[in-house]
Parts: sequence; structure tokens; C-alpha cells
Amino acid sequence: MNPTEDLSFLSLILNASLIVQLVMLILITMSIASWTVIFKKGSTLRGVRRDTERFERDFWSGGDLNTLLEAAQRNNRSSAVMERIFAGGMLEFSKAREIDAARRAMKATYQREMDILEANLPFLASVGSVSPYIGLFGTVWGIMHAFKGLANVQNATLAAVAPGIAEALVATAIGLFAAIPAVVAYNSNATEIDRLAIRFETFMEEFTNILQRQAAHR
Repeated sequence: MNPTEDLSFLSLILNASLIVQLVMLILITMSIASWTVIFKKGSTLRGVRRDTERFERDFWSGGDLNTLLEAAQRNNRSSAVMERIFAGGMLEFSKAREIDAARRAMKATYQREMDILEANLPFLASVGSVSPYIGLFGTVWGIMHAFKGLANVQNATLAAVAPGIAEALVATAIGLFAAIPAVVAYNSNATEIDRLAIRFETFMEEFTNILQRQAAHR
């Protein structure tokens, strides 16, 4: 690229060296995948929170547990996490009236559901931590390429080297563009999942107490 060429963002990408372009392609692909996970995870967690609040209202309204169990068994929505925890414990308790068996069933269901909710969080963490370094690699490589080009120029000026450096810095910019939303989304989703986990654990303890009182009266 000569000093009079266009220095627009698109032009810098198209005129970058092959290695830098490959780095940019990797980062753009990671960013697209990251945004896909962000939107899907956000939608999933909103649904879980909404269904959890609805079930808590139904449960603490004093309705019949068997009626709630029938409703929970009919609910096939993936967001009905607390209902599945309740159904697991209630079904096991109905079989043998054993509190420990009901507690184990709820704990197993809880663990399965948490594994599902936490899926893809490590990917967001990886994108957030790795993308800046991938972008930095592209920048370092691009700057090396730019300075190598100066070896064939008799009068090395800032105008001669600036376009090459600008091309290289685009890789760092794209790396940050991929990393920042991933880090923000990871922290936000992890916090939301922790809050939901506390609600589920609290519910399991309270429901266990209810089952213990029922067992004591029989």
C-alpha cells in the first residue's frame, strides 16, 4: 500500500497481509459464534427465571402437591427447571415416603439442570481471554511485515510505514471487539446462573422440610 491509498477500515482489511487476514477471519468467526451463544443463553436464562417465578407463585399459593406434580409432568418446556426438581423429589417421595431418597432425586435433577444452564459459558470465557492475544499476534506480524517492506525503500518516512501499521492494528481492534462482549456476557450469565442456583437450592431445602412434616403426620 502506498501513502496515498485509502485508509478506510474495509481497505485496511483487504490490503492486509495474508496472515493478518487469516487472523481477522478467525476473530470474526469467534465473534459471530460468541454473539450467537450470548443471544441464546440470554433467552434461555430469561425463560428459566420467568418459569421459576411462576412455579414459586403456584407452589406457595397452597395448592395440592399432587396437582402441581401432574402439571409439572405435563410441562415439557426446557425452562421449567424448578418444576423438574420438584417432580423428581415428589415422585421419589411418593414411592417409599423416604426423605433421603427424595433429596437425592432432587439433587440429581438439580445437577443435570445446572450442567445444561452452564453449557457454553467456558466458550465465552475462552473467547474473552484468547481473542486479544490472537489479535495481538496479527498486529505483531503485520508490523513486522510493514517494517520488512521499508527495507526496500530508500527514504523511510512515517507516511510510508503508517498504512502497514494501521492494517496491523485492525487485528487488535477486532480482537477486542470479540473479547469485550464475551467477557461482559460471561460475567452477567454466570451471576444470573448463581442466583438461580441459590433459588433452586433454597427451594429444595424448603420442599424437603414440607415432605418431612408430611411423613411425620402419616
